Amino acid sequence: MHQQTFAEATCEQYRKSTRRERFLDEMNCVVPWTELVAVIARLSQGERTGTSASGRQTHAPLHCLQQWFNLSNPAVEEALYDSRAMRCQGSPKCP
Repeated sequence: MHQQTFAEATCEQYRKSTRRERFLDEMNCVVPWTELVAVIARLSQGERTGTSASGRQTHAPLHCLQQWFNLSNPAVEEALYDSRAMRCQGSPKCP
């Protein structure tokens, strides 16, 4: 019989959500991401920025993360690597 080691054990069920996760979950419920991206696309129609629709879909939540947490470009990139909550920003999880 194989005994499960600590490295193999999943403690996800005992995990407590952080203030950052609760804040970002609330923002995902409050901010209408698809409508926001549509407005950005409409405003930037005449510009030749080279940003595709999928790029705008990604950049809008990243820009909000930078503003909410006062992060520079390198800092938001590092935060995305470190924080699962920040990686999930912009994806709806609301009931």
